Amino acid sequence: MSETDFEALVADALDTLPDELLAVANNVVVVVEDEHPTEDLFGLYEGVPLTERGMYGVFDLPDRVTIYRLPLLDHCRSHEEIVHEVRVTVVHELAHHFGIDDDRLHELGWD
Repeated sequence: MSETDFEALVADALDTLPDELLAVANNVVVVVEDEHPTEDLFGLYEGVPLTERGMYGVFDLPDRVTIYRLPLLDHCRSHEEIVHEVRVTVVHELAHHFGIDDDRLHELGWD
């Protein structure tokens, strides 16, 4: 799958999220990279969750959600599986932006 097609899947996954949720996302960017330099990850959230922000200033860099293309493509065996795993990964990493940890995501079935 090309980089452009994969990026479109990530955009489609974001489009499936409720508008109310996206409206409260604050200072976060979603990017696609081929792979993490040292770990075998599908995605990574880097930032300060909304639930932990105190005096968050105008000049603070945005939080970052990175979706890693190659590990996802290597893991999946069909186009449908790729679509599903990309959506799960996008939801999982954005959930961290909202202060939802891995244990709670597991309870909710997003693992």
